[in-house]
Formats: sequence, C-alpha cells, structure tokens
Amino acid sequence: MTSQPLRVGIVGLQPGRSWAAKAHVPALRALSADFVIAGIANTTLASAVQAAAALDHRPRPFASVADLVASPDIDVASVTVRVPHHLDVVRMAISAGKHVYCEWPLGNGLAEARELARLAKERGVLGVVGTQACLAPEILYLKQLIADGFVGKVLSTTLIARGGGWGGVIPEKKKPRISAR
Repeated sequence: MTSQPLRVGIVGLQPGRSWAAKAHVPALRALSADFVIAGIANTTLASAVQAAAALDHRPRPFASVADLVASPDIDVASVTVRVPHHLDVVRMAISAGKHVYCEWPLGNGLAEARELARLAKERGVLGVVGTQACLAPEILYLKQLIADGFVGKVLSTTLIARGGGWGGVIPEKKKPRISAR
C-alpha cells in the first residue's frame, strides 16, 4: 500500500473487552505491512496507558483525543467509541488533517454523517466507515444464495445475531417478591 506503514491512533481501546480490542487490533496486526498501531487515546491518560501496556509493541498513550490527532506521529484516527461521541471525535480528527476510520454509523443520524463526509471532502482526507458485516463471509454466502434463486423470491427477512461480549454487563435488578396474603 505505502512505502511506510500508516500510523494508526485508536480512540477507545479497552484491552480484552472493547470492539477495538476484539476487531481492530487483530486486523491491524494482520495488515502490519500497511498499518502500525502508533497511539491510543481514551477518556483518561491512565486508561490509555493501561491499554497501550496491554499491546506487545507499546504504542504511545495520549492524554486526550486532541493530543492524539495533533501528533505528527499519527496518520489515521480509528474511532471506536460510542456513537454519541462520533461527531466530536471524527470532526476533531478531520480538522487536524487525519484520515479517519470510524465504526458504523458515522454519525448519530444522516445529518451528522453528511456533515462529517462534507468536512472530510473539504479537508482532503479519507473517511472510511466500518461496515464490515456486509463483507462477512456468511453474509456474502447468503447474498449469493439469494442471487442464485436458491431460496426463491425473498419477501421479508429476519436476522438474529449475537454480538458476543462487547464490554461490561449491567446486571438485571432482581424483582421484589410479592406475597399474596
């Protein structure tokens, strides 16, 4: 792809439990000729230090997203935080002239997505939205079965899926027992 690997700064890496840890880090490692994880920014410096320490090559922890995207040592910002934060984080990265890979959806609604796409175009940076599910082998296989007419004319669909352990679990509150007297 390039003569030197692109240096990626991940925003929102929690070792062992976040989408970045389970999907982005392995993918970037598999593409090590093209990408290197060069930085981590989380909500606190302590969290970024902990996340960086969990990776074998020890990327640089940053105290904030602003510091990460201001660094000349970062080429691409990988945004893996919750959707309500996408607008601010992506806007900050684009304004700093960084290319962006943002998990789907790009914004909280079409207006935010359009704004971020417009900003990326104006700034001349690449903006990529992670919609990897549409390229998953099982989805491509289903698409081929439908195209081949294997299942007939599709009138409606239902997809049942499990996302795995994507973070902490909030235990359900126990319901109070009501006794009948």
